[in-house]
Amino acid sequence: MRTVRMIATAALAGAALLGLAAPAALADTPSASASPSEEAGPTEAGTTFRTAARFLPGQQATAQASSGDYLYWVFPADTGERPTVRASVTLPDPALRHGPATWRIDVYDGLRRRQPCMYGMQSRTAAKETASIELACVLRPVRASADAWANDPLPGSYYVRLTRTGGPDEDLGQPFTARIGADVSDKGGAYATDGSLAAPLVPGATTADQAKADEDAGRKTAVEAAAPEDGWSSGWWSDRWIWTLAGGVLAALAGIGGYVLTRGTGRPSRVPPGV
Repeated sequence: MRTVRMIATAALAGAALLGLAAPAALADTPSASASPSEEAGPTEAGTTFRTAARFLPGQQATAQASSGDYLYWVFPADTGERPTVRASVTLPDPALRHGPATWRIDVYDGLRRRQPCMYGMQSRTAAKETASIELACVLRPVRASADAWANDPLPGSYYVRLTRTGGPDEDLGQPFTARIGADVSDKGGAYATDGSLAAPLVPGATTADQAKADEDAGRKTAVEAAAPEDGWSSGWWSDRWIWTLAGGVLAALAGIGGYVLTRGTGRPSRVPPGV
């Protein structure tokens, strides 16, 4: 009975450890910055990467422009997050349009590399009578680091570009309204990598010496100015540490249980002394 109790205790301890680790590893819910109640963001958009309007995940950015314009926004995405970008375009009055038009959103990382969408409809053609269209792009999870040749998304700034890519030339210049938002889901350690960048990929990121000089002078660095609400993560921590620790404890408990089961009860009583 003592052996059974020890094995049962070890099993319960292991289950408790796994129960603590599981929520962190399996979570795929929006982070705190992506609250259900969306906040108002900027009401203008940039026309180039350099003038992109900044907003945070969970905010809604709006802009009014003319068909044919390129509109740019930028938002931060950190290690372990999977961004989802959504756009809603209120089209010009159907009575003024001459035919269908195609609209598209593209997302670029801090190195201005276009990032492919895993899911979502990033390009749609609206019929002449359509009043509005919805676009979406679900990116790959952001990794802490990647090989130089890889196109993996890295922590930093992410640019969203919205434009009309096709339609009658007579419709160029007609007014439209755009609404842009981004949510981020925490993917945890499922996509964790070893190592991290020296600094997130944001415009104007400088060397450590210059960043220290800015800090000493009381100036906010470019990396700090582009950070999410809760700041940039260090990149070294992930819930893989919890799973590794839990696995080590379970292995130790299994070893103890195996020893208890196989060690025996000592010298058999039927063997005479001195033999």
